[in-house]
Amino acid sequence: MSAHGLPSLEHARVAGAYAATALETARELGADMAALQACCDLPQAAQATLSVRQYLTLLDSAATQLGEPAFGLQVGARMRLATFAGYGLVLCTCADFRTAAAQTCRFEGLAHDLGRSEIVEQGPLASYRWHSPWLDLPGGRHLAESVLVGIRSFAVWLAGRDLPGVDIAFTHARPAALSQADYESLLSVPVRFQAEANELRFPAQLLDAQIPNADTSLFPALERLAHERLRSRTRDTQSPAIIGQVRERIQAQLMHERASVAEVAAALQLSTRSLQRKLAEAGSPPFSELVDQTRRELVQRYLREPGLSLTEVAFLLGFRQQSSFNHAFRAWFDCTPAQWRANSPPGAA
Repeated sequence: MSAHGLPSLEHARVAGAYAATALETARELGADMAALQACCDLPQAAQATLSVRQYLTLLDSAATQLGEPAFGLQVGARMRLATFAGYGLVLCTCADFRTAAAQTCRFEGLAHDLGRSEIVEQGPLASYRWHSPWLDLPGGRHLAESVLVGIRSFAVWLAGRDLPGVDIAFTHARPAALSQADYESLLSVPVRFQAEANELRFPAQLLDAQIPNADTSLFPALERLAHERLRSRTRDTQSPAIIGQVRERIQAQLMHERASVAEVAAALQLSTRSLQRKLAEAGSPPFSELVDQTRRELVQRYLREPGLSLTEVAFLLGFRQQSSFNHAFRAWFDCTPAQWRANSPPGAA
C-alpha cells in the first residue's frame, strides 16, 4: 500500500462505472472510439474494470486525439450519480454535506484507486483536498482536473442548486493551451495553479447544509452494503488483478445462472484454457472454489437485508431450487438460512 493508502500501481484499479464517464465524454466530443480502445488496450466488455494506468492513458490519449486541452474538465462536468455507482446512493441518503463528505472519503475506493480525499476546516473556510501519487504520469493533469470538477458537479447535483465556492487549486502549472480566463469561465470560480494541494475551497458552513430530499432511513442499510463491498474490494486489490476480475464477473453473472468458467472466460475475452492458466499462475484457488467463496460472502450480505425473501436470496446466488440453496448453506454454516438470519440481525458485522 502507498502512503496514501492506495494499492501499488500494478494493482490499482478504476471501476467500470467511473471510467464510463470518461469514455462517454470522449464519444460525445467525437473521438474515434475504436482507435482509442486500441491505443489504450481497453477491454471489450462494457463497463469493465480498468487499471489506473489504462485510465490515465485513456484521459491522455482522448485529449490528444480530440485536440481538447480541457478534456479533464469536460469529464468532471459530466460526473453524476452513475459515475459513483459503488457509493453514490449512500450519499443520497446523507442528512447533510458533512456526512456526505465523510462517506466520500470513506468509500472512494469503491469507485477507484486514483487517489484519496480529505476534508480540512480552517476557520470560516473548508477545503476538499485530493491526494494522488499518479499525477506525474501522462494524463495526470486531466486526472486532477476531472476529479475536483467531478466532486463539485456531483455536489451541485446533490444540492439541486448552485453552491458557493471560494476557489479551485491545482498543483500543476496552467497549460499553455488554456488561459486563466478559459479556466475561470468554465469553472465560474477563481482558479489557482502550482498550489500546495489539489483542493476545492468553500464556506465551512456549507458542510452543515441539509441535502434536500435525502431519505435518511435508507442510510444504515446502504452504508452497510458499501462497507462490505469495500472490504471485499480491498481484499481483491491485494490479489493479482485476474482474481479480482473473475470474482467481479462471478458476482455479476450468478443471478443469470452463467457463473461457469466458460461464461466468465467469455466475458473477460479469454478462452477457458487461458483463464484457467492465468488463475493458476496467479496462485488462485480453483474456479469452483472462487464461485463458492463469492456465494458465501454474498449470502451473508443478502440475508442481512430484511426486504429480501429466502427465495430471492437463492435466486440472486444462482440457485434455481430452494433445496439446493438450503443444502449448500448448511454445508457453509452448519445451520439453515432462516436460523442464520434469526441470529444475525441487520447491521451485524
